[in-house]
Amino acid sequence: MSPRERVLHSLLFEMIALAIVVPAGILLTGTDAGHMTATAIILSLMAMAWNYVYNLGFDRVFGSNRIDRSWGLRVGHGVGFEAGLVTVTIPVLMFSLNLGFVDALIMDIGFVVFFLVYAIIYNWAYDQFRARLERQGKLAPLGQTS
Repeated sequence: MSPRERVLHSLLFEMIALAIVVPAGILLTGTDAGHMTATAIILSLMAMAWNYVYNLGFDRVFGSNRIDRSWGLRVGHGVGFEAGLVTVTIPVLMFSLNLGFVDALIMDIGFVVFFLVYAIIYNWAYDQFRARLERQGKLAPLGQTS
């Protein structure tokens, strides 16, 4: 993926996630909408930066042929991404939502479960949509300049 497409991929991922996570977080924690939205945006920005770096490295190791990736590789991709991200999200949740470590850990585990499933489904759907655009000649194949 080109740097431009990586940014688009990440922005779409985060916008859809925010539309799901913010209302759910408000309902589950009772936190006001503004505070939950601000916390979610901070976490989202951190995740986007990590997403860019992680996927760049992942593609270098496993290749850029995303459409032929097995479900096992996709699950491994999601687990690796979340493991790296969790190291920085727990302190942010503790500070931003005034939570103790255990409460922040429980909340983060909920985020990890949601995002692990969501990331696998999102990346599969993105790859399928991208492949369709390639077949229609509307997008250059991965590895070629657009």
